[in-house]
Amino acid sequence: MISSRKVRTGFFTPFIIWASIFVIVPLFLVIGYGLTDDSMGFTLSNFSVMARWEYSKALWLSVGLSLTATLICLVVSYPLCMILAGKRKLGTGSELALLFILPLWMNSLLSTMAWQTILEKNGLINQFLRIFGFQGFRMINTKGAIILGMVYNFLPYMILPLYNALCDIDKSLIEASQDLGASPLKTFTTVIFPLSLSGVISGVTMVFIPSLTTFTISSLLGGGKIL
Repeated sequence: MISSRKVRTGFFTPFIIWASIFVIVPLFLVIGYGLTDDSMGFTLSNFSVMARWEYSKALWLSVGLSLTATLICLVVSYPLCMILAGKRKLGTGSELALLFILPLWMNSLLSTMAWQTILEKNGLINQFLRIFGFQGFRMINTKGAIILGMVYNFLPYMILPLYNALCDIDKSLIEASQDLGASPLKTFTTVIFPLSLSGVISGVTMVFIPSLTTFTISSLLGGGKIL
């Protein structure tokens, strides 16, 4: 009879093979190229290039925009996921959560191009504002447009792990905290948030990394004006 441990190992084997080929091996290749020159000799000159002003400016700007987009996703997603987790008792939370995950089914390039059309000078937002007598705003080719594109594209990656983490919290712990006289804020800071920290870490990682490495959103919504 096959043990359950061997069965679990069998299920993990395809993922380990996939991760080794497409994650671990490319990572070592990047490190190898970073530490070698054209003749495949050891060098650290590639890292000194990163200290140049034009590269370091682009790097830190990318980090700043990614952190901003990640923070916005977290602030928006957490109360939303708490509401969805609460509605799960009524049997509607899962269906509502699916609505926020549906954008993942759309190609990110198409959705970014849609935002490009919405935010341009004669786009939908500026046309709507002109109806009420307001002047159009310059929204495209700005840092704000890039952050908006990041938030729209990567928000579902924050919602999914947070929603699962909040649903896994034992509701009796929250009730016990309330019965012992803890305020809603105290219950959140001492019970809910610590128990959902794994979801927060997963969501932050899943949003920050693709935000930091994306070039499509920066190119389309930044218009080449933001390095």
